[in-house]
Amino acid sequence: MEYNTDRTQLLMPEYGRNIQQLVEHCKTLQTKEERNEMALAIIEFMGQRNPHLRDEENYKHKLWDHLFILADHNLDVDSPYPILTAEELITKPRKMDYPSLENDYKFYGKSILQLIETAIALEEGDEKDALIQVIANNMKKSYNVYNKEHVQDDVIFRHLKELSKNRLDLTGLDSLDKSKIYYATNRNNNNNNNRNNNRNQNYNNNNRKNNFQNHKNKRR
Repeated sequence: MEYNTDRTQLLMPEYGRNIQQLVEHCKTLQTKEERNEMALAIIEFMGQRNPHLRDEENYKHKLWDHLFILADHNLDVDSPYPILTAEELITKPRKMDYPSLENDYKFYGKSILQLIETAIALEEGDEKDALIQVIANNMKKSYNVYNKEHVQDDVIFRHLKELSKNRLDLTGLDSLDKSKIYYATNRNNNNNNNRNNNRNQNYNNNNRKNNFQNHKNKRR
């Protein structure tokens, strides 16, 4: 009996020993044409064994990279992609600079600043008012999550005014609930709720009538 501990180490266990052995056999073929043909067959087999890779971007490229890893980077075949070397595999990726915000309100995030700039650039009107409403509500949510405490709307308004350099000003409102957008949204929601309630009431009344009529018919 042959134990796995006595066999060669699997370079990528997720592909199994059969594919590892096929790669090792491919390396022993005499001509490059034979190796190319077998390499393509192995790539196809690898894709069948790992169908989840098909959902990833450039999955064929990844399969070819895995093939060279399985071959311990010692396989002379024509690859449709740049051949992965052992040095590239162990090289650490370049450290990405984390975007920093140069203000006292870092907890709002960079996306809020971008939305503020977008709102500033819009012409006066409902679209601009709606975007300012969205910004203020998201600022309030971010503040509550970061500081773990409830914040008054007037604080959000002051922060919005400062972050926009006085170009977006909601300080005239007592609260977000007083904005015309809030009322318009609530009015639509209330109308929808009233319509749904009326439908349900009519449905219940019809059911009661039908049940009463069925009861009368049975008594006859």
